[in-house]
Amino acid sequence: MDSGSIAKRIPRVNTIDVARTVALIAMAIYHFSWDLAIFGYAEADLPQQPGMIIFARCIAGSFIFLAGVSLILAHDGDIRWPAFWKRLLQIALAALAVTIATFFAFPETYIFFGILHLIAAASLLGLLFLRFRWLTMIAIGALFVALPQMFRSEAFNAGPLLWLGLADAPPRSNDYVPLFPWFGIFLFGMAFARIGRERHWFKRLAATRFDAALPGWLAFPGRHSLIVYLVHQPILLGLVWLAATIAPPAITLDDVRAPCERSCLAQAGDATFCTKYCGCILGAMQREGLLYRSAGQGSLTDQQLQFVDEQRTRCVSEVDSERMEPPNRSERPIDKESAR
Repeated sequence: MDSGSIAKRIPRVNTIDVARTVALIAMAIYHFSWDLAIFGYAEADLPQQPGMIIFARCIAGSFIFLAGVSLILAHDGDIRWPAFWKRLLQIALAALAVTIATFFAFPETYIFFGILHLIAAASLLGLLFLRFRWLTMIAIGALFVALPQMFRSEAFNAGPLLWLGLADAPPRSNDYVPLFPWFGIFLFGMAFARIGRERHWFKRLAATRFDAALPGWLAFPGRHSLIVYLVHQPILLGLVWLAATIAPPAITLDDVRAPCERSCLAQAGDATFCTKYCGCILGAMQREGLLYRSAGQGSLTDQQLQFVDEQRTRCVSEVDSERMEPPNRSERPIDKESAR
């Protein structure tokens, strides 16, 4: 492509902005499930259930794909450096803010490389691919997607390498979006946009009545997706907190027993043990009035965590003593999360 053809930039396509808005709505729905679980209005493990995990990955994939599309539409063959660095700085600062906030709010599962971190890194790496043909982008993108399915190593478990996504023991994080495989999705978005530019899809779409008829209020969030991403969760969390203050959810043993047993079973693999263990630990927490808090209303205090740890040890010992051959506890780890 020559610079003259690039100078004739594609007008803004409302459909792409609306696509981002739809992704934002889906993201808000998923994060709202977290909020409901945190405050006890939904099962504690609702966001970790298989269907919700697939939903979350589709949402992340859509944002990353659209970020790849945007890089091509904005800078293909003629990088507008001031605009690029300004946008990259905004994303990087937002990612840093997310890391700092979640480190203090959720120190055990804070976000050290989430979707904003990935988009910032992918935007930089994507510059190297701007002059590649779309078929090459797809091939390299497929390699990024496939490699972590075929190769992982403990050598990548080290902290400075976790952002690559090739660790054989991925870390716990509320939002972990590593380079492998997600940069592959970014490249797919770049390839799609390159094909669209070459075949004039976007110019034709921007000239259609459909694109022009899309309401501005629906495209607006997509045009300001970064700020919406940053503010939507505090707003949702605040609303659920207010609801919990006015009308706190009634938490019973039955409400938390199933999530406890699912979490325990995923670690221990012993349904009988988990049924007895959860009955023991949840009963102790109910007697101390901790069921509501353990279901999510605020964090447990250090003293309450110590109590939970003591009860966890006691319950494991009691359940083991009922078994004819007590199993090796190293084969049945129960952490604080499952105890809650």
